[in-house]
Amino acid sequence: MEKTGKILIVENHALLRAGMRSLISMDPNLEVVGDLGNAHDAIAALRTLTPDLILMDISMPGMSGIEAVIDIKKRYPRIRIIIVTIHRADEYIHSSLRAGADGYLLKDATHEELQVAIRSVLSGKTYLSPDVSGEVIQRYLNAGREATPTPLGELTHRERQVLKLIAEGHTNKYIADYFTLSVKTVEKHRSNLMQKLNMHNASALTAFAIDQGLLGHTFGDH
Repeated sequence: MEKTGKILIVENHALLRAGMRSLISMDPNLEVVGDLGNAHDAIAALRTLTPDLILMDISMPGMSGIEAVIDIKKRYPRIRIIIVTIHRADEYIHSSLRAGADGYLLKDATHEELQVAIRSVLSGKTYLSPDVSGEVIQRYLNAGREATPTPLGELTHRERQVLKLIAEGHTNKYIADYFTLSVKTVEKHRSNLMQKLNMHNASALTAFAIDQGLLGHTFGDH
């Protein structure tokens, strides 16, 4: 029997990759064509693999899942992508949808919910975990309309770097460790960004960063 859906799993934790592979393999219509531990390897693998759908983690070493979604959608727009994550916060959901993800599934989902998500997205629909409320989606749709932002050029180099990591869904603690800063310094950068851009939450910052193409830009590590 010919498979109706080829799936690539991109997940940082080997045990979770194995679990998803096992669950997906129970469906005779689906085929797991690979499972990888980071986004860089996944993008490289797409030169030879031809998945219909990618199940993508957000928090991975190197390139984040959200940044990978942007890259993959530019190169292979036909490939469907579901973000599979533990993160429930608005900014992660907004970042994923703005980046071009076709679905958002929480890692505590049941086997049945995973099947529904895969079938829905393979059929061309967008799937959102039931725990992602309508209010969250409405805030996502409104985020970009909150204000007319100041031009990107008025931000400092460090502010652009911090904004990029905020849009990728990283915490203040992660950003502080990444740049060898204190958490208070990162909080100050976040406050300055909101003031300069006349925005009031991380969701609006994320929408602005993605609209400006920051997630596909490299500023240098530090």
